[in-house]
Amino acid sequence: MSIKKILVSQPRPTSEKSPYFDLERKYGVEIVFRPFIKVEGLTSKEFRQSKINVPDYTAIILTARTAIDHFFRLCKELRYNVPDTLKYFCVSETIAHYLQKYVIYRKRKIFYSESGLMEDLIPIIAKHNKETYLMPVSDVHNDKAVVLDNNKVKYVKAVMYRTVSNDFTPDEPFDYDMLVFFSPAGIKSYTTNFPDYKDRKVVIAAMGHTTLEAADQAGLNVDITIKPETPSMASAIEHYLKTHPEEVAKKE
Repeated sequence: MSIKKILVSQPRPTSEKSPYFDLERKYGVEIVFRPFIKVEGLTSKEFRQSKINVPDYTAIILTARTAIDHFFRLCKELRYNVPDTLKYFCVSETIAHYLQKYVIYRKRKIFYSESGLMEDLIPIIAKHNKETYLMPVSDVHNDKAVVLDNNKVKYVKAVMYRTVSNDFTPDEPFDYDMLVFFSPAGIKSYTTNFPDYKDRKVVIAAMGHTTLEAADQAGLNVDITIKPETPSMASAIEHYLKTHPEEVAKKE
């Protein structure tokens, strides 16, 4: 088979400097950014069923911008005015700066990991061990919570949004030669949308341990994944295109 069209199951990059665009120019392939999954927020009624009372908490642990959006959205729907005294503990500086969308940054107590790793946020949290911590998460969340558990941080996870399948419509073309996955939910969405997925002759790229496990359980043969010599998905895809020139169909 020849590779002409690649589906990357993520939102389109905001910067034109993305390495994916370099791949298009260099190898003449077409890359389409189309997530297999999407995020939707819990309603205030659904959230109340968790019996979590947001005012009981004095600090918030934030691991994603999506968590910030849905925390403030729910607080508004619950008619809870977030106090100026609330402390924010962010897994990275980028996430911390995103808080400016909702609060006056310089007037809030905001802390973050310099490295962007949850492990390096632990010592900061430890210095504030009298706080009551709440962590907004998705119904399908990653392993960052495990780090908190391993370090015996006392906190409560609050599911504020969910990951759902971003279904394909019957008239939506699906003529891709390569599919790129980043989550188990993406794999599940693909196999649900296309029951004949095992018969489809496509190159599969997958990133992340749990994603690879989901692909294996679905019976998908993963052709591309990240390795030490190709640490990003874009570089892994380029390595494949470079080492399989017979599969690359240059656009005229």
